[in-house]
Amino acid sequence: MSSHHFSLDPHMIYLNHAAVAPWPIQTVEAVASFAQENGSTGAMHYPAWMKTESALRSQLAQLINAPSPEDIALLKSTSEGLSVIAHGIDWEAGDNIVSIAQEFPSNRIVWQSLEPKGVEVRLLDLTSEDDPEAALMRLCDENTRLLAVSSVQYASGRRMQLPKLGKFCQAHQILFVIDAIQSLGALPFDVVSNQADVVVADGHKWMLGPEGLALFYCSETLREKLQLRQFGWHMVENAWDFDRQDWEPATSARRFECGSPNMLGVHALHSSLGLLLEMGVEKVSHLIERNCDEIIAQVDARGFELLTPRDPQSRAGIVTFRVPDRDNPALQQQLMDAQVVCACRGGGIRFSPHFHNTDSQITQAFGRLARLISR
Repeated sequence: MSSHHFSLDPHMIYLNHAAVAPWPIQTVEAVASFAQENGSTGAMHYPAWMKTESALRSQLAQLINAPSPEDIALLKSTSEGLSVIAHGIDWEAGDNIVSIAQEFPSNRIVWQSLEPKGVEVRLLDLTSEDDPEAALMRLCDENTRLLAVSSVQYASGRRMQLPKLGKFCQAHQILFVIDAIQSLGALPFDVVSNQADVVVADGHKWMLGPEGLALFYCSETLREKLQLRQFGWHMVENAWDFDRQDWEPATSARRFECGSPNMLGVHALHSSLGLLLEMGVEKVSHLIERNCDEIIAQVDARGFELLTPRDPQSRAGIVTFRVPDRDNPALQQQLMDAQVVCACRGGGIRFSPHFHNTDSQITQAFGRLARLISR
């Protein structure tokens, strides 16, 4: 049975937090309360909503150990945040960007969109590398302006050694951009020790929040150098002085928020992060690791092929495996029909448990898979 923090269908085994996570009970209640308030009194209590928005920035700063909530912007998505960076830098023909070929499209297409400007995009094939961090560093040269990686690869579940990459980038004056959507809420994260210039992550995966609201961290020194491509009332220093004719961008990361905030999303993510931070990310991470260990034990016991790194230091909450000599996409769809919610990624079946999953659920999931195989 699921944790008391969730009200999931008891017949369902939810192992798809790397895609879109279910909301905790308290988040469902927070959204319902916000909707009821909006329906009965409209925006009469908007100042209280703004306090929740401010509290969310503080939570997100705490989650990544940012120097200040002023470094946090609330954007629509990971893709939007990466686009702010990609099209805010003054590129020159001959510059290059280093990344990974197996990145999720959000962290690949955005850089490839710069190729018409004469920017080269160098992509490392992870499948041929035992030491991807060293290989990424070898791809860099004196013309490398930016290194972009996901903290955890969405398909294979490979966890990158971010401090090593951050140290290299700092030493060579290369901007270090981290798509952290597959680790925030699942692993402890420290923007300072990772020496990241930018961290972006939508809240609808491991943070257990809604789609349409993302953390965007940008270091103070970098945000002053980025060209702004979106403009509106909310991104100016004196946002509430509507009659003022002169304006300047906010000194904080709010300069990247051109319009009105997603207040419904703010209340939802604030509630979900409240749960995670109250539990403690270290404890959450330990429970996720234990669940992943159990999944790997089941994979091994049943003779399946593990596609995710076996070393706990090289993985997070994603375990991808392949059933030999079977149509794995078809099996994944059959698992969905059997109410085991999972994904087909990287040539295999991807299970991504959170803290609330249990050993019993994992055993049941593999039992249902075994019955499908035996048909």
